[in-house]
Amino acid sequence: MPRPARLVPAVASALALALTACGGGSAQDTTGAPGLSDPYFPRAGNGGYDVTHYALTLTYDPTSRRLTGTAEIEARAKQDLTSFNLDLKGLEVTAAEVDDASARFHRGGDHELTIRPPDALDRNATFRTTVRYSGRPETITDPDGSREGWLRTADGALALGEPTGSMAWFPGNHHPSDKATYDITITVPEGLKAVSNGELRREKTEKGRTTFAWHVGEPMATYLATVAIGEYDVRRSKTANGLPVYMAVDPDQSKASAKVLARIPEIMQWAERNFGPYPFSSTGAIVDRANDAGYALETQNRPVFPGAPDTALLVHELAHQWYGNSVTPATWRDMWLNEGFATYVEWLWQEDHGGDTAQATFDALYDHGEDTYENLWAFPPASPTSAAHISDAPVYQRGAMVLHKIRETTGDATFHAILRGWPTTHRHGNASTSDFTAYVEQQAPDEDFGPIWDDWLYGKGKPDHA
Repeated sequence: MPRPARLVPAVASALALALTACGGGSAQDTTGAPGLSDPYFPRAGNGGYDVTHYALTLTYDPTSRRLTGTAEIEARAKQDLTSFNLDLKGLEVTAAEVDDASARFHRGGDHELTIRPPDALDRNATFRTTVRYSGRPETITDPDGSREGWLRTADGALALGEPTGSMAWFPGNHHPSDKATYDITITVPEGLKAVSNGELRREKTEKGRTTFAWHVGEPMATYLATVAIGEYDVRRSKTANGLPVYMAVDPDQSKASAKVLARIPEIMQWAERNFGPYPFSSTGAIVDRANDAGYALETQNRPVFPGAPDTALLVHELAHQWYGNSVTPATWRDMWLNEGFATYVEWLWQEDHGGDTAQATFDALYDHGEDTYENLWAFPPASPTSAAHISDAPVYQRGAMVLHKIRETTGDATFHAILRGWPTTHRHGNASTSDFTAYVEQQAPDEDFGPIWDDWLYGKGKPDHA
């Protein structure tokens, strides 16, 4: 996962003082922090403000691979601000404004964009920052070797953001703790489609180009934003309760994916019965070619797949809409709350559809899991050893095992109440591992969860299991 260099605090402070000396600054500098001290990505995100809405207007030419963008970012100041930072990697910034007034800006480090408004912002003030930028967006290689950011495809591009790749195509506060609503408008050559999150509000073609306007009305972390540009077959349908289903499928994958994607309404009905009301306004999928990305991603409303998914993978990514997208981790250390839940949902689907029980899956994993997952017991799910390992087997498989141990302790009725109540309690918010353990203990106050937390969630090595 990418961990680009950022201005160290001394350099950031020197820059802020220099900008103040250039004129118009207050006597006391109050710069928002150039990072949120995430345990694995300490330079990700920025302090001093909270984003409420992104309006992104983008134009992309696949031939030249050039992206031109305007980002309007509405935010609230959490402190007095004489300057603040946005994360943006690689692209050239040509202008910046704060509340329609020209603002000074500076690029520093690997992805730091420092904005200095002409007048200092008071704490709790709402403000709008406009950034105009262009260039060839970058593909970022994560510490684990996977690729994210802006991926060039045979017929267009695919933007994937987990954990910090979204900074490759728009400026923002790129940490999961700062969620916002979005309007994403993309113009591409006529004949191509541009698919994003949320609802398609407008599609218009003129002078050889087509503009697609998407609206995301529910809060979304920046890593869940996506843009997929290419020659897609679009399929629309509805679930039994009227939820819109929007699928964009590369023609090369259309036949192979038709049968499994047709199960989305069935999966959604089963999921709502088990996990509570669906938290978003539509569902669906984006299916690209297998070599366009090396992994699937739970992008909000519309997960992305590298080639036709099987049913288990589709269930996994749709489960993330509750666990990860609606209730989003407070930091990247809490990744198991995403992946452990989505993995356990696979076990539940299998249990409910004629396959192995979750208990049988747990037992097989405990007895023989090392044969499939070499590093299964390398570290506890709630404490990966580094940023390179936040997507390793302990986070997924051992994370699911933690949930099964909770189920063994509480019994099925209370456990299913937890499955429904957890994403309801934190709907469209953020939560940490300590929030989750406290919630479980509240739901079953007479049970002792200490051994589960000590041995399975935080303990090193392979726990004893009776």
